[in-house]
Amino acid sequence: MSNSGAFDYHQSVPDVLQALAAIHPVIDKHGLDKKLQHLVLLRASQINQCAFCVKMHTREAREDGETSERLDRVVVFEHVGDFTEAEKSALAWTEALTELDRHTDLAAARARLRAHFTDEQVGALTATVGMINLWNRVQVSNH
Repeated sequence: MSNSGAFDYHQSVPDVLQALAAIHPVIDKHGLDKKLQHLVLLRASQINQCAFCVKMHTREAREDGETSERLDRVVVFEHVGDFTEAEKSALAWTEALTELDRHTDLAAARARLRAHFTDEQVGALTATVGMINLWNRVQVSNH
């Protein structure tokens, strides 16, 4: 028997998965737009190459009214006119926190965010990015 099979986290650590899932309703209470959340979840999942998560977040975004055209172009958000400046700043923040690079100017990214979001919304955005990165890693560990 091989030891390389996927882990069944739902069986081995169900309490951990339940605790992680419980944070999402708390984050949602802080006023971050649902469509923006979908874009952020999708972009981080793309970067992390989590195929399961990309598929899931694309489907959920469409169910909540996001267009296929915008979802198709989120990977090139900085280079197209499909996204507002607020969305672009949130997606840039997502990239900065997902691909940690010591050369990234986080001060400039924070200033860009503050032009569009309250500190509470930025906190919710940051928590959303942190959580999707965690979920991506849990899921990718079973690829």
